[in-house]
Amino acid sequence: MKIALDVMGGDFAPQNPLLGAIGALQAYPDITLLLVGDRDQIAEEFWRHGGRQFIDRVEFVHTTQVVAMDDQAIESVRQKRDSSISRCVRLVKEGKADALVSAGHTGAVVAAATILLRTLPGIPRAGIATVIPTEHKRFLLIDSGANIDSDPTHLLGYAIMGSIYSRELLHVANPCVGLLSIGTEDAKGNELTKQAFKLLAQAGLNFSGNVEGHDLFENPVDVVVCDGFVGNVVLKTAESIAKAVMHWLRSELGRNPIRMLGAYLARGAFLSVKQKASYEEYGGALLLGINGTCIIAHGASTPKAIGNAIRIAREAVTQNVNNRIIQEMRRHCEAESENTAASRA
Repeated sequence: MKIALDVMGGDFAPQNPLLGAIGALQAYPDITLLLVGDRDQIAEEFWRHGGRQFIDRVEFVHTTQVVAMDDQAIESVRQKRDSSISRCVRLVKEGKADALVSAGHTGAVVAAATILLRTLPGIPRAGIATVIPTEHKRFLLIDSGANIDSDPTHLLGYAIMGSIYSRELLHVANPCVGLLSIGTEDAKGNELTKQAFKLLAQAGLNFSGNVEGHDLFENPVDVVVCDGFVGNVVLKTAESIAKAVMHWLRSELGRNPIRMLGAYLARGAFLSVKQKASYEEYGGALLLGINGTCIIAHGASTPKAIGNAIRIAREAVTQNVNNRIIQEMRRHCEAESENTAASRA
């Protein structure tokens, strides 16, 4: 299996992507990595960190451009055709890579993947699927930022794709789907959520209805569906709260010797919570719905996070997630056509 890695993407590129690549090569002997970026720079860094032992399982793909974080997404695809992001996407399009991983500009990755790879049959819009931990389980948030404006059919597609992801990659037998809204009653929400509710209720999914913000961590469903605007706000708010709580704890526990002793005795519990809440464990988010496998990693990804993003790409390809999405959408469309014909009769 060949996976294209955008070595120039992220806040700590190229070092962290390359260290993550070395870790993934050690963990998964069945993968080959296409390291995409400035060949001279990344090769020197790769050899310096001990990558020479994997010389037969890596290929360096040279590019001359990098998408900056302040670049406009669409313009970056048009004007920086030789960027590491665009080249990774083209490698997938040309069949030279089975998947791609990037910690670079999220908007540029989504734009390049959508423009160059297109969406799967029956899928109107791709969505970013992000795994979020809670006390006892994990849930999938989709869309967490690919599309700011959505219509009800997009949310239906997210629900179907999210259910498949949850079943195939998170191993949930019958994923429960919830629609993020401002109340659990059917009539609550804006026009988008009200219309989406009707579609989801008729889609044959394990749909539990509307869920509110406090349900996400207190009584989570398996798949939370929303538009990209709301999803991105939820994601970044959750990330900031997790960081703030850890900071508050460190500050309060260091105020006197007794608290410091208690913190020392409970350090195992604190480390466990920190590990559970860390994005590193989940690596990256799968851009569901495009005709290819694309993993979007956090811009501040550590080597461990990059390695886990590569793991997710490998699992998505192995589990044929895209083929399962196509089959499920085909079944849904056929059922919808039959229901329409029956109602007209």
